[in-house]
Amino acid sequence: MLPYYMLRLIKDYLKRFVYMENASSLPTYDYIIVGAGAAGLSLAYQLVHSPLSEKKILIIDREAKNKNDRTWCFWENHPGLYDHIIFRTWSNLAFHSDQFHKVFHLFPYQYKMIRGIDFYNEVFKVLNHRPNITKVIEDVLSIEDHPDYAEVHTTNQSFKGGYVFDSRNVQQRIPVLSNQHHYLMQHFLGWEIKTKLPTFTPNTATLFDFRTDQYNSMRFFYILPYSQNQALVEYTLFSSELLTQTEYEHAIQNYISEIINIREADYTIEGVEKGIIPMTDFPFSRRLGSRVMAIGTKGGLVKPSTGYAFLRIQKDTAAIINSLILFGHPFNVPNPEWRYRMYDSTMLQQMYRRGGKMKSYFTSMFQLNPIHRVFRFLDETASFPDNLALMATLPVLDFFLASIKTQILRKI
Repeated sequence: MLPYYMLRLIKDYLKRFVYMENASSLPTYDYIIVGAGAAGLSLAYQLVHSPLSEKKILIIDREAKNKNDRTWCFWENHPGLYDHIIFRTWSNLAFHSDQFHKVFHLFPYQYKMIRGIDFYNEVFKVLNHRPNITKVIEDVLSIEDHPDYAEVHTTNQSFKGGYVFDSRNVQQRIPVLSNQHHYLMQHFLGWEIKTKLPTFTPNTATLFDFRTDQYNSMRFFYILPYSQNQALVEYTLFSSELLTQTEYEHAIQNYISEIINIREADYTIEGVEKGIIPMTDFPFSRRLGSRVMAIGTKGGLVKPSTGYAFLRIQKDTAAIINSLILFGHPFNVPNPEWRYRMYDSTMLQQMYRRGGKMKSYFTSMFQLNPIHRVFRFLDETASFPDNLALMATLPVLDFFLASIKTQILRKI
């Protein structure tokens, strides 16, 4: 009779052989993209416009992506990849606080908006004509990583891919209770309203309007006008707790009536936008296995202190494709510079501990700096002296102590 350990080796070998036989029969793709949001569809879109355009690609999402479920806003100072589907652009940005009001002229920048439905339609218009692209509408149950391939298991079937790019929602996967990292939420409710009388300045967006009670957390409104009679008015908060639906709605109603001076009878609500964006300095891992990479929010592409992600995703997507072309794998992408990680952690610490003071901090930032310096700082493209100049306009001691707390003590 064979010894137990030899029987175990034979059993494991046979199990592995059967498993490999089953894996070899699965539908196989060069790249599998899990999640058809901004990150997943941007990757597919840029891939088909790259030297890798003939690669066999599978896109899996639980939804058909045929609704206008979100918008993305960003600023650029040059023509962009998606300019042909831009819904609106603004050449001026307004800032309002209790004692400071200013309209900034953005040239050479523009503030741009892309609607979700326009983005989805553009991407699928391109992808649907390519026989090497497949889309499956199913829930993904699990992803298995192996040295030479990865498997994706959905509710009804399984697939095999050379590399898997995972952008599934991370809202419940962040260790909120950790005292080593911050976790806040940017949560918002927006109304698209139509007014009876001309009310808005179409070429001027309001990026921050702090003329609202702070209640010890950062709260502001922004206005994106589509015309003189139509605009998106949104109430945004940075905090660890959500509000009730009634509280969001009451705040917007008060703002429209008391700040914009529009009576409730003089406007109608044409659309509603609501969402939650995680704001965290948790160090998301990009490499989830030999053949699995995290992208989008799951890959840490949301800027922790602002919630902006769309342009960061585009730059990251280009870096992933460049890595695939040059190195044969997607993992050779740049990490954020340490100084910007420090800035983001410090800002989150201030939002967490001094949320009620963010109004005065942002007022100082916009009052004492050129708008282009602010953009370069938020885009992480500014020089070190430029960053010092901006930080000198903020309460230095407050931010220094917050930086020490986050970078050395690592406690929130």
